[in-house]
Amino acid sequence: MPIDFHLSQKEAGVRDAAASFAHNVLKPVRTEYKALQSPNDQFQVTRKAYAAASAGGLIKGQIPPSLGGTGGSLVETAILVEEFYSVEPAASLTIFGTALGLMPLILTQKPEHREFLAPFLGCEGTPLASLVFSEPGGVANYLEKGAPGLNTTARREGDEWVINGEKKWASNSVGWDNRGADLACVVCRDVTESAENPDTNPKDKIVLIIITRADLERSGDKSFEVVREVTLFGHTAAGPGHHIKYTDVRVPAKNVLCPPGEAAAVVSGAFDLTAVLVGAMSVGIMRAAFDAALAFAKSDDRRGKVPLLERQAVADLLSGMKMQTEACRALTWKAAHAMENGPGDYSARRELALAAKVYCSDAAVKVVTDAINAVGVTAYDVEQPFAELLKNAIGLPIFDGGNVGVRRRHMQELMLSPDYDPWAATYGPSGLTK
Repeated sequence: MPIDFHLSQKEAGVRDAAASFAHNVLKPVRTEYKALQSPNDQFQVTRKAYAAASAGGLIKGQIPPSLGGTGGSLVETAILVEEFYSVEPAASLTIFGTALGLMPLILTQKPEHREFLAPFLGCEGTPLASLVFSEPGGVANYLEKGAPGLNTTARREGDEWVINGEKKWASNSVGWDNRGADLACVVCRDVTESAENPDTNPKDKIVLIIITRADLERSGDKSFEVVREVTLFGHTAAGPGHHIKYTDVRVPAKNVLCPPGEAAAVVSGAFDLTAVLVGAMSVGIMRAAFDAALAFAKSDDRRGKVPLLERQAVADLLSGMKMQTEACRALTWKAAHAMENGPGDYSARRELALAAKVYCSDAAVKVVTDAINAVGVTAYDVEQPFAELLKNAIGLPIFDGGNVGVRRRHMQELMLSPDYDPWAATYGPSGLTK
């Protein structure tokens, strides 16, 4: 079967619907929140867009049909993410933050946990989900043997688990009212055994526990606290990932999504999938930067005889931006397709996802910077889109697993493996057919 880069009819339909939602729903709310100064006020304004996304099936659409949702392929999701991010990253991130929050349930697909998905399948209200992983002291080395590991702990007491600890940076983790997300998948360290064994593999102590708003309310007013509100450099209206604290939160044993020994792999798998989507976010921002710079270069002459686009220096910058955007989209779509269809084993497919995250997010910062250089000092005006594009782009290499501290290290680990096959995700095992 020949390689075909054309969108299928369904994929084209996803793109058209996503573009319509972005321009008719996300763009107006963006105009509204930009007039406000407080990040919390900005976030609250986006709730109407989130409600429209929920009513329109976009939240249900992030859950696969096997769990009662209407989700499609990862390629279709990447197409949707690009369209949203090219228009409004902040409000989009709240929507996709819920997708990440639900990802552990989607990956495990355990029948006993399907009840937790009900609020996200009804196409009503504004339910938020969050994968609560990162901590104030960082988590890049949380599985290193002999290290302190996660600050957040879980202890089994009879038919309940008790959670204590602090988290930070988890999108949507505080909910709409700073009292917690509707559903949080919280990554903890199991401390049920009183004595720590220094020879224990840290992965064997990681547990993934579901905490709902009902669990927080049952545990008392002091069970969930916002220690400090964090103001972001970019994505200012996105679902907050404030510094939060859990104190003696009690949940029933059924809330254990992944017991010790299983959870670390599921957390990693969730971030493998979102690595692809960060690639799509990056392409959306690059596309917006290119379109704005191209329009400026075609219409402005800087008081010369010809438009800027006829100047070789400007044309060189724009052509480079365009090529990087096209290359990143191709890599993102390839990674999305490979994650679900192969070829290659999971490690080979995972490498493409990591590459999409690292390469595309780094490229996004460069493309926006090149756009600013092409436009010149006019780009420094906040009435132009470039300052905000740069603020949003800078976040992509450092969130969802920083490129330096996490993602490149994961690629290093894959390459160090004795059975590493560098081209398996393209040609299948053992490279080219002989």
